[in-house]
Amino acid sequence: MKAESEIFAVKTHGKGTTEITCEVAGIVARAGVSDGVVTVFVRHTSASLIIMENADPSARRDLEVFFDKLVPETTPWFIHTQEGPDDMPSHIRMALTRTSEVIPIIGGRMALGTWQGIFLFEHRRDSHRREIAVSVMGESVGSF
Repeated sequence: MKAESEIFAVKTHGKGTTEITCEVAGIVARAGVSDGVVTVFVRHTSASLIIMENADPSARRDLEVFFDKLVPETTPWFIHTQEGPDDMPSHIRMALTRTSEVIPIIGGRMALGTWQGIFLFEHRRDSHRREIAVSVMGESVGSF
C-alpha cells in the first residue's frame, strides 16, 4: 500500500467555480498508484468542493445562481457578518455542499465520468487564495 499527499493553492476570482481536475490528476500521476482512492479536501469554511459537469459552463452558472437564491446575502437575521454580507451565506453554502471528495483510482487514473470535473466552489465575493489538500492511497503501479 502506498500513500502520498500534497497541498496546492488556487487563486479564485470571487464567487464561482474553478476547475481543479488537472491539478488533482497530476498529483495522482506523480503518486504512481494504479488502483486506490484520491481524497481532495479544501482547507476553508467559506469555499467547498463539487464534482460537476465540466463541458457546459452554464450548468455551473445555474448552480451558482441557485445558491445565491437559496442563501441570499440580504438575509436580515444573520448575526455573523463581521466580514461583510457574504460572510454567513458563504459558510452556509459550504455546509450545504462538501469540503471533500473521494474518487476511485482505476488503472492509474481517476474514475471520473466523461463529463465530470472537480471544482473549487468559491462562496465569497472577493478573490481568495484557497488551499487544497490531496491524499492518494492504493497499490503502486507494477506491485503484486
